[in-house]
Amino acid sequence: MKRTVQLAWRNMWRNWRRTAIALIAIVLGVILLLLMDGLIKGSDQAIFGNAVKLYGSNIVVHAPGYRARINRLPLLPLDNPEAVIQAARRLPQVVAVGRRIQTGGVVTSRNATYSVRIIAIEPSAEAAVSLQAQYLRQGRFLADADEDAVLIGQGLADLLHVGVGDRITLLGRSKSEMMRQRTMTVVGIYDLNLAEAERSMVFIPLAQAQTLYNLRGQATEVGIFLRAIGQEAEILPALRAALPGYEVDSWESLMPQIRQVLETKMAFSGFFGMVVVFIGCIGILNLMMMAVFERTREMGVLAALGMKARQVMGLFLLEGTLIGLVAALIGALLGVLLIGLLGRVGIDISYASGMGDATALLGTRIYPAIGPGDLISRTITVTVIAALASLYPAWQAGRKEPAEALRHI
Repeated sequence: MKRTVQLAWRNMWRNWRRTAIALIAIVLGVILLLLMDGLIKGSDQAIFGNAVKLYGSNIVVHAPGYRARINRLPLLPLDNPEAVIQAARRLPQVVAVGRRIQTGGVVTSRNATYSVRIIAIEPSAEAAVSLQAQYLRQGRFLADADEDAVLIGQGLADLLHVGVGDRITLLGRSKSEMMRQRTMTVVGIYDLNLAEAERSMVFIPLAQAQTLYNLRGQATEVGIFLRAIGQEAEILPALRAALPGYEVDSWESLMPQIRQVLETKMAFSGFFGMVVVFIGCIGILNLMMMAVFERTREMGVLAALGMKARQVMGLFLLEGTLIGLVAALIGALLGVLLIGLLGRVGIDISYASGMGDATALLGTRIYPAIGPGDLISRTITVTVIAALASLYPAWQAGRKEPAEALRHI
């Protein structure tokens, strides 16, 4: 076997131009494949990470019974929200933790009335991860000490015909199921280019909601924000073990519509990746077929010297596999360097802003990323494809008769 490998390696470089062409073709295919994976993963983190921030957080902790009544946004106070916060902060994946109160209500101005979800937050805890804080268009973000202050979206501001400094009336359901109202000042307006989301949510400070909705010193949920989408499965078991008396859910169970969109996108991306791999496979097959036809006389000599058909076939198969392996390793190295560079500086996509909900959630830059598992799987895939693409040419090489091959010109 060792001699066969040495002979295959030596044959690879006998016609170094042909081998170089094959290597370059496969290397470029590997780089393209890894770059595509990196862009997909980067866009997933941007789109779904921002969607999670927009509608909640990666993981949410509620009191028992909330999950069964989630559609009514029940005001079920947590027994000890501080214990939940401390348990979450012990985990390295957590970047922010904040108490919240959510309830349904309506907002009115002199011109119109609309139903909204009222979300009370701890501004100091969520300012660093808040999508609304990042995309403020007018005014400022909320502060913990604010009184009668509200943050609204541009879509809602347009419907109500209000701006920063104007007063609107907020009517919301309290803990006792009574409706409570207060006139508040618009301190900030955020613009995400997502009119529907901007119209459906308003934000107020937690302390203000506690007083208004009979929840003094209490909260109905704790939102936990992680470094990246996909880390939820790592920490959910630990959180549930540390918080046995609470309902601990990730965005995947509370917002299944986002999960469905993600799965559809992954299926499409996987199909596109297979198309790229198939194109690379055709290229390798073509190159190996050329190698077989060019070396027909050589195969005749090998057969005349006593090499069996299966040994000739194995030699050519091994040669194709080595070409695929070397190219895959070089392509993986160059691909990692390219993705690492782009992951630092990002790819500017500001020109696509305003072209739809997906581009709005992407933000202005994509930061490609790739994990070790993706890198290893792509390297193995390309090597296996190179071996399979060499299979037919190798079979053709092994079935030639020595006398016929020696007469080949």
